[in-house]
Amino acid sequence: MEGSTAAICAELDRVLATDDGFAPYVQSMPDRPAPANPLLDDPSWSAFQLWQGGAPVEPNASLCPQTMAALVSAPIPVIAGRSPMAIFSRLKPGTHIRPHHGMLNTRLICHLPLIAPDGCGLRVGAETRHWKTGEMLIFDDSFEHEAWNRGQETRVVLLFEIWRPELTPDERAALTDIFEAIDTYQGAAVDTG
Repeated sequence: MEGSTAAICAELDRVLATDDGFAPYVQSMPDRPAPANPLLDDPSWSAFQLWQGGAPVEPNASLCPQTMAALVSAPIPVIAGRSPMAIFSRLKPGTHIRPHHGMLNTRLICHLPLIAPDGCGLRVGAETRHWKTGEMLIFDDSFEHEAWNRGQETRVVLLFEIWRPELTPDERAALTDIFEAIDTYQGAAVDTG
């Protein structure tokens, strides 16, 4: 992934030139309660979706063929309706993503920094890191984490998930079956006898 940084940055530059396709990362949904997140529907933290819910997002994916090709080489989970997922995550100056955590520890979150100005940071657990263009940051988001942009310029990372490397192929297959079964069951009528 790091070796593809220049090509991915060139595609990002074309995306940013039009500023089309970015949407708030945290969005309200009409069929669900609104999350208690101060960045709800706020474009200060926004995403340009490349893969969402296991499917390429068009026309975004077609605009970024080098990025999509680089992602194919990563050990990304393939789970119907869930994964792959990949986005350009944009964080505008003055934005703070408050401490939060993911629900699963079966995957790791990857950040390939593409625009990494001064004043931006990521804390995971007790460790704080600063993004450096072209240098991957990989972390377990089941640990509490937060991010901020205290600088003067926008920060953008390519964000995607990979399987935890400790998981065997059989464990990955079993987890895939479990997640797909959960999603199949969602909304199914329960037999009450």
